[in-house]
Amino acid sequence: MSSHRQDQVRRVAAPDIAARKGKTPIVCLTAYTAPVAEILDDHCDLLLVGDSVGMVVHGLPNTVGVTLEMMILHGQAVMRGSKKAMVVVDMPFGSYEASAEVAYANAARMMKETGAQAVKVEAGELIAGTIEYMVKRGIPVMGHVGLRPQSVLVDGGFKAKGKGGEERQRILEDARASAEAGAFAVVVEGVAEGLAREITEVIAVPTIGIGASAGCDGQVLVADDMLGLFEWTPKFVRRYADLKGEISRAAAAYAEDVRARRFPGPAEIYFAKAG
Repeated sequence: MSSHRQDQVRRVAAPDIAARKGKTPIVCLTAYTAPVAEILDDHCDLLLVGDSVGMVVHGLPNTVGVTLEMMILHGQAVMRGSKKAMVVVDMPFGSYEASAEVAYANAARMMKETGAQAVKVEAGELIAGTIEYMVKRGIPVMGHVGLRPQSVLVDGGFKAKGKGGEERQRILEDARASAEAGAFAVVVEGVAEGLAREITEVIAVPTIGIGASAGCDGQVLVADDMLGLFEWTPKFVRRYADLKGEISRAAAAYAEDVRARRFPGPAEIYFAKAG
């Protein structure tokens, strides 16, 4: 084994995240590009290359059209930009549902080509076996229960889940099954606060909430939502910046300077040397 160290900084790994259960909350944001990953890396324990990239970056109406190649491309970018945070890449719709063998092959390809530390799957009743199959073969897996964006066509939209009845119990069972299958953490999205707390109490691995509860073991938001890049955001988003406004103001100032021939000025142009 070579003694050459490629990374001077040790990245956060799945066991580190699992060990945070019930301790200091885990900080997670989405990242899709190298420059943003570099900025977020100092502040996050975990960077999620979410299939939300399809909507946020590529303008798709939902995540169903996201491909394995898109996830690999953005996973590579985030790995280049970050150094210490754990990087988890979403497995896109259609890449893991057919069988555990198909899921493993696609997950292994994503991890080989990106260098990411784990994958994430939306955990329905049929997925626990797939999680177990992948984990036993060396692939750390994060589960995702509650509102599952890849099921948007079945659900008829992005709707909060688990407010009562059979659906509540099913989500609880999905979370328990994911944890027992070997998932190192479970994202809990868009569920009633009480259910999120109950899931956090009954499963042995950390829960990462999004539109869930402050009682979860960690939180994740789509970075572009949190940064205020969109006019509309879900109820559960808190805006920490207004980048849409800042970008618009900067573009307007630039346009005004170009039209008035104030840009480029002497500081931004090259001059021939005398003689």
